[in-house]
Amino acid sequence: MNDKPIIAINADFRAAKSETFSFSWMHTGYYDSVSNSGGIPLMLPPMAEDDDLRRMLEQVDGLVLTGCKLDLDPIRLGFDPHPVTRAMPARREDFDRRLAKLAYEMKIPTLAIGSGMQVLNLICGGTLFQHVAEDVYRSLCHRDAVENCLRHVIEIVPGTKMDSIYGPGEIRVNSDHHMAIDQLASVFRASATAMDGVVEAYESTDDNWWCLGTQFHPESESASALDLQVFEAFIDGAKEQTATGVEILQFDQTRRVA
Repeated sequence: MNDKPIIAINADFRAAKSETFSFSWMHTGYYDSVSNSGGIPLMLPPMAEDDDLRRMLEQVDGLVLTGCKLDLDPIRLGFDPHPVTRAMPARREDFDRRLAKLAYEMKIPTLAIGSGMQVLNLICGGTLFQHVAEDVYRSLCHRDAVENCLRHVIEIVPGTKMDSIYGPGEIRVNSDHHMAIDQLASVFRASATAMDGVVEAYESTDDNWWCLGTQFHPESESASALDLQVFEAFIDGAKEQTATGVEILQFDQTRRVA
């Protein structure tokens, strides 16, 4: 019997241009990391109907909310667009917001990465900085304009999921973003921060919802070998939450029969 959890992964989207059709695609690192950690990846395209999306989510054991090289639309965040901001296609952002909302409502075990971490924080009531370099006092460099292999130190909060994954203290992670979390939603707690205070990881405060968000990208070629542990912990968490849910359902059905 195959006990591998099925993990949905939201696809990226590019609108049609004069020389190309519209298309959906996915960074190989996401589905390889899920597969290498013991899960079965399933790509979610930007579906139009929430009922269809909910039905899909009812069939899976977990969700990876992926990142994007483009940004959340600053106008929708109430900002005047910064010159370095490049908004992702509206269809991608609309879908990500709806997906994040359902993931929260349904308490789907979730690993949110990069902009996926940002949009989930927004949906749950948090806010964002548009441009860390200007919005955070004495900020670190979080994005290199030329190279995509920038790394910096983050400090892990003791007693968190990040602590159980990496151990206590400091680690170095990749970094390629200029938006970041400002106010953390009340349903989350920070589990790692950069030296300038930027939240680099958060987790759910609800014991019944396995959720971890990372601003860094453990699926990327620039990640360290240790970063696969993030996906391994996610797969374990998804399996555990699914098993707990089955036990509760079976217990409830037994009570009804009695």
